[in-house]
Amino acid sequence: MKTTSRLEKVLASGAMAVTSEVGPPRGVDVESVIKKANMIKDHVDGINVTDNQTAMVRMSSMAAGVIIKQMGLDPIIQMVTRDRNRLGCQSEIIGAAAFGIDTMLCLSGDHPKFGDHPEAKSVYDIDSVQLIQTVKKMRDEGKFLGGAELKGNPKMFIGAAANPFADPFELRVMRLAKKIKAGVDFVQTQCIFNLDKFEKWIDGVEERGLDDQVHILAGITPMKSVGMARYMKNRVPGMDVPDEVIKRMAGVSKEQQPEEGIKIAVESMERLKERKGVHGFHIMAIEWEERVAEIVEKAGMYPRPQV
Repeated sequence: MKTTSRLEKVLASGAMAVTSEVGPPRGVDVESVIKKANMIKDHVDGINVTDNQTAMVRMSSMAAGVIIKQMGLDPIIQMVTRDRNRLGCQSEIIGAAAFGIDTMLCLSGDHPKFGDHPEAKSVYDIDSVQLIQTVKKMRDEGKFLGGAELKGNPKMFIGAAANPFADPFELRVMRLAKKIKAGVDFVQTQCIFNLDKFEKWIDGVEERGLDDQVHILAGITPMKSVGMARYMKNRVPGMDVPDEVIKRMAGVSKEQQPEEGIKIAVESMERLKERKGVHGFHIMAIEWEERVAEIVEKAGMYPRPQV
């Protein structure tokens, strides 16, 4: 399977990949998408476009992805099954491919109770694993989920998420194996703050040879403040922020905390670069896109490879 995906080409070359993300606006502010994408474009191999993240209504990932594609860049559209049934998912996949979008991330999506429309009805007609299977069937067999032939297959490089920290921890490697069996090409992990626990997960991945079957991009989130660190520890489901990280952020002045957060992110990348099972990084700089370039450069991952 060969797509035109820049991310696929970088990973196939054996180079460490770097992706980051843009959260679409809560309105028709096209300029904010362009501004954020321009901040990170020279330092990444793909730009994730989130899909109503945290169940908050935003510009669609498809629309924001098209804007980024028209800039000559490489969007990675995210798609959650929370908001669409299998008809909606498949038509969106075709639509994205028609605009030349060649990389996507398959997700289930946060429950509406976390967002601004808690009364919204979740669809979940299919889950993220079934969405991976759907994209693979459309791409490799040229068939819809219902069995009918497509007139032109969407050549998508297929991604998914992995959370090495969710409970029960012992099933996390098995969950990744399930997504690999479904046909995923790359995974981006949850934000990593507990490096010891992440490396325990990677040990399990490498022992089963799963890192030879899928490309793993380790999730990195720079923290602006000790308040953000505490919020992520106590309020964000599936997040693991050790007390040592909070102590380290609290141990510097308020003015120095953003720089300390950047330093922790870069140190994490330097350590994880040494792991065979880590093939790159996904930098989630939440509303802090202007620091992505600095992080990539300080981690020794700039310039990006030419492919």
